[in-house]
Amino acid sequence: MSRFSNLELGSNAEGNFQQKLAVKDDVYHLGEAQAAFENGEFEQALRAYAKVLEFNPHNATAWVGQVRMLIELGEFHEAKLWADKALERLPHEPELLAAKAVALGRSGDLQGALAYSDAAIEEQGGTPYVWLARGDVLLARSEKRAVFCFEKALGFFPSNWLFHWLASRIHFFYQKFSIALKLAQQALELNAGQSAVWLQLGRCQMALGLAVPARNSFEQARQLRPDSLAAERALRAQAEQSWWARWRGWWRQVLSR
Repeated sequence: MSRFSNLELGSNAEGNFQQKLAVKDDVYHLGEAQAAFENGEFEQALRAYAKVLEFNPHNATAWVGQVRMLIELGEFHEAKLWADKALERLPHEPELLAAKAVALGRSGDLQGALAYSDAAIEEQGGTPYVWLARGDVLLARSEKRAVFCFEKALGFFPSNWLFHWLASRIHFFYQKFSIALKLAQQALELNAGQSAVWLQLGRCQMALGLAVPARNSFEQARQLRPDSLAAERALRAQAEQSWWARWRGWWRQVLSR
């Protein structure tokens, strides 16, 4: 069954309960989706965007959100399929074109990615995401012009932590860990109360071999969101990596004697 299939209720009582929840309209679910997205809960955000489309199948933000969440979840092929489905309804939506460009770029279709990114900009796509997506595509193509795209994206709302966080995640995907770390630090300066930012910072530190700072960042993420499974998983991964690093160091010492 598709992740986007509607849940079926099996009793009259459940049906009555659902009627009481009817006030939770597309605006409510859109707010829930955005909150989940900003918390790094991409699966939850995906479901919330699907709920928005149940109320309003022409909501461009929800269509874009679904495609973007699939990309964040690493499901690039499905992201492309849903982008195509969305573009049947909204063929000139810049952020949909941009999202499809990212899905194509991360899937290895670099020529198609650039074409869709060009189309997004030609549709007067002057939004931070269109330029973040452009930078994503150019990183996939190993083009230096990507730097300009990220600068332009961050220039729209320089005091907004969200876009620095997203830019960090993009650079992390392409293993540009030092740049990703810098962007995560900038996001942290703008909003130190966001668990997802501390998580991203910790992942960058961990990728660069900064074990102690990474653990501190993951601990801070867990303090801000005690129920965060992502923080728990990150702490376990960091502990395992630290143990493995210590074991390798001990073994090298033994062999050098």
